[in-house]
This record gives sequence, structure tokens and C-alpha cells, in this order.
Amino acid sequence: MADDLIANDPESWRRRRRHVFGEAAETYDASRPGYPDRLVTDVVEFAALDGAPALEVGAGTGKATLAFAARGIPLTCVEPDPRMADVLARHCAGSDRVSVEVGDFETWRPAAAYGLLYSAQAWHWIDPETRWARARAALRPGGALALFWNDWTVAGDGVEEELAAAHDRHLADVLPDSFPVLRPRSTVEGAASWVHQELAADGGFTDVEYRRYDSVHERTARGLVELLASHSAYRVLPEDVREALFADVERVIRAQGGTARLETTTGLFLARTAR
Repeated sequence: MADDLIANDPESWRRRRRHVFGEAAETYDASRPGYPDRLVTDVVEFAALDGAPALEVGAGTGKATLAFAARGIPLTCVEPDPRMADVLARHCAGSDRVSVEVGDFETWRPAAAYGLLYSAQAWHWIDPETRWARARAALRPGGALALFWNDWTVAGDGVEEELAAAHDRHLADVLPDSFPVLRPRSTVEGAASWVHQELAADGGFTDVEYRRYDSVHERTARGLVELLASHSAYRVLPEDVREALFADVERVIRAQGGTARLETTTGLFLARTAR
């Protein structure tokens, strides 16, 4: 049963989810979509690095890392889970511009000031009490901050309702906001997002802006299940609950023709430290 995951202890729920990605590092790497080339270009242009190095926080298996490394940027990648970091290091083995360090950003100490700090799909896991101060401490004066997330919903005639019903059958006691197939992330809501509000409230950043990128991805029924299996909210479910839910999800998609259309929004938040 999932009744130990009910919504009366959201902080415990968050802590449990933060540390489970490594259980499915290879699935994460294979199933998660990457990020738009236009976004990478926009970040690089905004940062105006002029040879300065960049820092990636929560690098995971390198879904964003390789795109920035391909622009010739020296990168330091901090990743808390050694299993995720192993996959990342394997991907970057041929590059002398990428350094992988295993550890929590909250306790990691930068050896130099960076021209850019970026985080893909990970900043919400950083301690809210210290994340903005830690970002400022890692950046040079006028250094750029870039935070971005992919958000997707499964589109199609009635498929959203059927997937929601499948979740209701198996997860009646679980936090509904935690499951990406049911509700879009607040991190792609621009000025209404907690990201924008916290940046504005911090007072240590200027030039705060939001950009949005839309794309479409497709997954087979099994591919959608593997994508869900890479998300922390599903990983912390009891195995029997998770597998029963996934069987229902796969059945829904097969009944819809066997392919899930993922309408994807990538939200990017940019800012600079004060000079």
C-alpha cells in the first residue's frame, strides 16, 4: 500500500525522493529527453563567458552536460549520487574540459569563481535555505545563473483522463502534485513560479528573466513507462504499487495506438549576480 506516502509530511517525501535517482541511472539516461539547442545557445550568449569556466549543479548523467561541453566550455559538474556520476563520467571520458565531482552542492566548496552556474532539472532539490547564497558564492561578480526544467504532458483524445484515473486507482493517498503525467511543473510558469519569486526576493541577482521553449517528443507505451520509472515520485513507491500502476499506464497507451505524444515545455530562468 502507498498509505505511508500521504501528503501529511511533504518534507519527508521530498527527502526520500532526492536520493533515489541512482537506483535507475541507466533508465534515467536512456529515457529522459534532452534540452533544446536554442536554450544552450541562449545561455551561452547571456553568460558571455569569454573563456571563464562554468559550474553545473546536479549534473545527473549528463543530459545537459554534453551540450554545454560541445560549445568548448570548461565545466565542473557536481553530482550528489555516485551512481549517476558514474554514468556522467563515462559519457565525458573523452573530454579534458569536463571535471566530475561527487558531492552535495550545499557542502561543496568551489576552488575558483565561475562565470556561469547552470542546473538542469535539479535546482529544486537544493536546500532552499542556502541555495541562492551558495550560487552567489560560486559565481564571479556579474556571473550568470541559468536554471531550467523540462515539463511534459501526455496529449491525446481522452488519454489524460485515462492516465489520471489509473493513478487514482493506485495512488489515492499520495501527493498528486508529485506525478508529472498528472500536472505540469510550476517551474515552467514564468513570473508565477517559485523560482522567479525567490530570485526576486533574494536581492542578490539582477537581470532576471524567463524564456520558454516548446517541443514534442514521442514515446512507445514501454518508453513512457521507462520515462516514468526515472522520476523520483515513482521510484519511492512500493514496488508492487509501482508495477501495477505501470501496467495500467502501458495498457492505456497501447489502447490509444501504442504511442504517447509528449507536449514538452522547457522553462529557463536567467539572472546575474550583482557586480
